[in-house]
Amino acid sequence: MSDGLHNLTAAILAGGLGTRLRAVVTDRQKVVASVAGRPFLMRLLDQLADAGLRRVVICTGYKAEQVAELAGSGYRGMTLRYSPEPSPLGTSGALRNALSLLDSDPVLAMNGDSFCETDLAAFWRSHCERNATSSLVVREVADTSRSGRVGFDANGAVTSFVEKGASAGTGWINAGIYLLGQALLKGIPAERPVSLERETFPAWIGRGLHAFPTTGKFLDIGTPESYAAAQKLFT
Repeated sequence: MSDGLHNLTAAILAGGLGTRLRAVVTDRQKVVASVAGRPFLMRLLDQLADAGLRRVVICTGYKAEQVAELAGSGYRGMTLRYSPEPSPLGTSGALRNALSLLDSDPVLAMNGDSFCETDLAAFWRSHCERNATSSLVVREVADTSRSGRVGFDANGAVTSFVEKGASAGTGWINAGIYLLGQALLKGIPAERPVSLERETFPAWIGRGLHAFPTTGKFLDIGTPESYAAAQKLFT
């Protein structure tokens, strides 16, 4: 695990239906939607390329052809491959479906509908220094009710997940960037919908799952309101 970020394979979860965003993005996969003049997916690919990654697997589902047409087979020196879902599999299920293409340990995974400004090299170092089995980036926000809350101890070990709507006030939320060990990925049930946030991560508490706090800018494009805010942030 000491080879560095450039030897990791990244996975971008880009298969969501985007039902909450349909009012403003009616005809496109949400990762293809323009944010401040560029498709959102390209901003995520830029983040990976800037960190030195070379291999990316894009997990697709709804309107998968739009994603492949936009990104193609390569971008800024990175090789792009695709893992289409036969039916909606959820965030964990999509990674399990792509497992044959995810040829590093750990895998750097990202939600396709959120962006978090963070030092990926420092995230990698923290993961290695803690000998974590998996890690997730967390970001403090003023109100966790919309996103759910992540609890962790002084050593960074994750201790709890609270569902969205069940807690309010200032706290740490899942920022949608992960380092996921192969041993845990292989334990995800195959060929059925599984959620990272609701099923997989809570089951991994006590099994070497760690949090990496960041203070960088964070946004998602899952709702019309957050999509509008994203335009301003990148402008």
